[in-house]
Order: sequence, then C-alpha cells, then structure tokens
Amino acid sequence: MKRILALILVAVLALSLAACGERSGKGSAGGGLIKVGIVNNPPSESGYRAANVADFERVFSEANGYKVSTFYSLKNDEQLNAAQQFITDGVDYLLISAAATDGWTNILENAKKAGIKVFLFDRMMNVDESLFEAAVISDMEAEGNMAVQWLVDQKLPEYNVVHIQGAMGSDAQIGRTKALDEQFAKGTMKCVVQQTATWDEATAKQIVESVINSGEKFNVIYAENDGMAKGAVAALDEAGITHGKDGEVVIMGFDCNKWALREVLAGNWNYDGQCSPFQADKIHEMIQALEKGEKLTEKIVINEERYFDCYTIKEEDIDKYGIGD
Repeated sequence: MKRILALILVAVLALSLAACGERSGKGSAGGGLIKVGIVNNPPSESGYRAANVADFERVFSEANGYKVSTFYSLKNDEQLNAAQQFITDGVDYLLISAAATDGWTNILENAKKAGIKVFLFDRMMNVDESLFEAAVISDMEAEGNMAVQWLVDQKLPEYNVVHIQGAMGSDAQIGRTKALDEQFAKGTMKCVVQQTATWDEATAKQIVESVINSGEKFNVIYAENDGMAKGAVAALDEAGITHGKDGEVVIMGFDCNKWALREVLAGNWNYDGQCSPFQADKIHEMIQALEKGEKLTEKIVINEERYFDCYTIKEEDIDKYGIGD
C-alpha cells in the first residue's frame, strides 16, 4: 500500500512540475514564452519602416518573454496568407501593420474564433473595432491635413503640384492623399501629376524626370515619404532646377528621418511631417496587462506628431525627433 501511495505522489509531483514549466492558457508549448506573430511591411520599404521593424525586434524578444514569428511584405494578399498561417500555428497574439486597409475582416474573425488577440500598429484597417484588442497608430489623415494646411499658408502665387503617392490603398497613402485631393477638387491647387512610387526612391525620381521632360510647369513636389522626396530632388538636381527655401520648387516629405531633417535645416527641403515608428513598447505594456488578467482602458492610441519646416527647424530637433542616422 505504501508503495502504491509513493508512486501516486511521484506522478502528481511530475504533473505539477510540468504545469509550472508552462504558461497558463494557449501557446504554452513555447517553454513559458508568449507566442506572437508579427505581420509588417519589409524594413527595405523606407527608413521609417527600418526603424519600426527594429523597434519591434528590440521589444518582442525571447529575453522579454516572447517567442516571435515574423512576416514582411508590401502585398496585402501575402500578408493575409501569413496572418492566417499564424492563426493556424496557434499564436497567442497577432500584431499587424497592414499593407492595405481592406480585406482583413475574415482573418480577424478567424483570430477571434481561435481566441487569438489582435493588435494593430502603425496603421488602421477597415474592420469592426470588436475584432481587435487595441490599435497603436499614427493619424495619417491628420498628417495630411497638417501638411496641406502648411502648404496653403505659404500663399504661393500658384500651386502646380507633382504628387508622388505611397503604396495605394495603405492607410498612410489614403490619409496623406485626402487633403491634397480636396484642394485639387476645389481648384485651389492644380494636379500636374499624381502617381504612386510605392515608397520607392528610384521610381519617384523617374516620375519627376518624366514631368521635367514633358515641359509641364510645376512648383511643388508633395512626396508621401522621405525616400520618394529624395528621389524627386535627385531628378531636380540633375536638371539644374533649384528647390527648397530659396528655390523654384517646394519640397515636402514625411517620416522625419534624420537625414531628411538635415535637408530641411539646410534649406534644401521645405517641409517634413513626422510619423513615429515607435509602437512596440505600448503594445508590450498592453499584452502584459492582459496576461495579468487586467482589462485594457484604451482602444485607439494615437501617436502625437508634428512637422518641421525650413523656417523654424532647429539643430536639436534632429536628434530629438529624427529617426535613423
């Protein structure tokens, strides 16, 4: 009898130790680590995205208690497939920066049915708010409104705008385009060309080269990220067209890379709108709260952002607000 009781105690102890080594709930097979799937745009997209990816790699690490799977693509269908695979794999949390705002409802419904909590970061998507825990994002429409209002306030004699767009259908593109489209519709600004460069510097350069070769008159380049503004400026330089504070063409970009802010400080660019790439710490904080059984008090968290222009920027702004090197 004593031998039987001893065997039972050993068995119970073994089960207890096994349970202690696992995280409570789903995803415990990761050795106590929280399983996270991250769907994002590739770091090669831009300086902004490189900083964003690095931020998530810093926070969502094994040292911080996470087992992380990542997928990077600018194509929405590829992102959708990857997100579904993460759901099938049984992650605990799904973090998404969507390439496009549409097409995500079914995926997020699948995640909800599987008990997987979803966080949106960087960008919003067109889904019901009940399908995600929280969104830590930039207000892209506010960024566009701020930029276009600044342009209106310059009171140029005329506005002939070359508009270089980001990846079509992305929250950043939609938001940064809207206010400018409203000016075009009112007739207060003329759209010389409106074309996507999909965030790519070389493509932006080609677009501006084409406009220059056409002989069409323009005096504003509104590029929806810093890299595309850089490509546009390269085309102007090769054609001998001046730009910036005392030039023929107003240059506007977004993201506030340090190198871009240096261009603004030097007067080579006129405007750069901030877009913060740092959302990982806030999402980590929220996940830790959920892991403790707490309820989140915030649903939509919007990063506070500003702009810098060639008339008011200071040297210290570059180190304080700039991203990258």
